[in-house]
Amino acid sequence: MKDIFNFTLKELEEYLEKNNEKKYIAGIIYEWLYKRFTPSFNDMTNIGKELREKLTADFKTSLFTIKDRKISKDAIKYLFELNDGSLIETVIMAHDYGNSICVSSQVGCDMGCAFCASGRLKKVRDLTAGEMVLQVMTAIYTDHVKINSIVIMGIGEPLLNYDNVLSFIKIINHPKGLEIGARHITVSTCGIIPGIKKLAEEKMQINLALSLHAPNDLLRSKLMPINKAYSINKVIKEIKDYIIKTNRRVTIEYVMINNINDGNKEALLLAKLLKGMNVYVNLIPLNEIPNSKYQTSDENKIMQFYDTLKKCGINVTVRREFGGKIEAACGQLRANEVQG
Repeated sequence: MKDIFNFTLKELEEYLEKNNEKKYIAGIIYEWLYKRFTPSFNDMTNIGKELREKLTADFKTSLFTIKDRKISKDAIKYLFELNDGSLIETVIMAHDYGNSICVSSQVGCDMGCAFCASGRLKKVRDLTAGEMVLQVMTAIYTDHVKINSIVIMGIGEPLLNYDNVLSFIKIINHPKGLEIGARHITVSTCGIIPGIKKLAEEKMQINLALSLHAPNDLLRSKLMPINKAYSINKVIKEIKDYIIKTNRRVTIEYVMINNINDGNKEALLLAKLLKGMNVYVNLIPLNEIPNSKYQTSDENKIMQFYDTLKKCGINVTVRREFGGKIEAACGQLRANEVQG
């Protein structure tokens, strides 16, 4: 059976036309799924009975199994079990302006970032668009929350699962779907240059975030093996081209690691690297993971780093920590479950 959540509106229209049905019914189905949150075709009362039976026979609408669910004051973290037994994580974060949801794009991750729990378990496979949509829908159905923004920053490298990520964005962005505005959707990447090039040509108003985490190749290669394939200078050049083509500001993510990348020297190098670019830096206190040599920078060092960037004319923020008591490091719940 096909997964209904894997279908863009256009694909659903094509399915209906192939079955001699009016394509406008696709919009009705979308409204039931994404506006009324009704996953059962039998409950879609303004669709003919024969078509409802056909849809029920052809499509599955089941939500994910929740293997684990942890709640803190400002976050809900889910460990979802997929149909093949694979495990992924999704996190809802509560902000002053509403709720954001952090979605995974792969089962496991091959990026191998030294400070990240996700990289401890290698990539098994890409997620389908429907499996990304179902992370959002299962969270909405389970906790009855309104989702205001979406970040594709969970387990996996989104730009290495490009086509499925793009379909996911089209589904959640569509006016008949969840209608999450493009400017409220963020794709995070370690710096996959071919993917950044393709994304620049899509003419979408989504946000791009670059996980940088170091201001020079020597340090970044130690922290992020992907830097050996796509060096800082090459990635920054691509980001500059992206900004010109899209006229969109790019977020630079920078995890603060004690005595590794958080000194004044690194701050000055980072400021020099980003000077004149339409970016802002998001300083992220490291989510510490078990059996790791890396620790988060203390608050004073983070603020000193922040002040140095500010004085150099760089737009910068410090990310508020979410879910500190619920193993909020990306991939941590999955790693704990798989490794026992």
